[in-house]
Amino acid sequence: MTETTGTPVCRRLVGRTAVITGAGSGIGLATARRLASEGARVVCGDIDETTGKAAADAVGGLFVRVDVTDPEQVEALFGAAYDTYGSVDVAFNNAGISPPEDDSILETGLEAWRRVQEVNLTSVYLCCKAAIPHMRRQGRGSIVNTASFVARMGAATSQISYTASKGGVLALSRELGVQFAREGIRVNALCPGPVDTPLLRELFAKDPERAARRLVHIPVGRFAEAEEIAAAVAFLASDDASFVNATDFLVDGGISGAYVTPL
Repeated sequence: MTETTGTPVCRRLVGRTAVITGAGSGIGLATARRLASEGARVVCGDIDETTGKAAADAVGGLFVRVDVTDPEQVEALFGAAYDTYGSVDVAFNNAGISPPEDDSILETGLEAWRRVQEVNLTSVYLCCKAAIPHMRRQGRGSIVNTASFVARMGAATSQISYTASKGGVLALSRELGVQFAREGIRVNALCPGPVDTPLLRELFAKDPERAARRLVHIPVGRFAEAEEIAAAVAFLASDDASFVNATDFLVDGGISGAYVTPL
């Protein structure tokens, strides 16, 4: 079945509840739209009330303001999803930051290091900790944690805390996927390549040379669109990925497989 545009229409998530952090923009917003289009009831978590509520309104979902570094607020997010819809079937733990203060290890201060770790890694720990008890009661669930291709590779254009935080997300996801597999819970780390989002555009606008140095290493010759990453999340969330667990799911345009790129 297709729409008039020719875009495939999948309905793999009918009756399921999906919680998304960082839902107000970029990958989170694109994923909220995609999961809703597949029938999911979407709970949009974001620290920005304006963009978060707009995202929820756009998909007919629920908005919950959340600081993902605050344990009580994270518990409240998943509690609201369960209280409103009666289940927590999908958790897309996606919120993250990449501030310009995070640079080479020689330049990055301890405060910047800690802030990135809190938002990018500790938040994933807190979200998994809040989501898994709901999923255990149900006997099923899919958790998708946003890591990055940099969890697998090194870069001379360093963002040291970001890279380390995403490596932590990858390791945490593997362990949880193994630990809870026999309870019907899958946990995977989504590893996107560079994505054309407001966050990336802001970072690269301040340093065009860094953008150029990265773009040349992508075999397909462009950054990803947020909708392409959302499609991968929808797959991992669905039963089509029922045997995909405890892995790093790369959606990077071939970066991690490249030695040299085409001319």
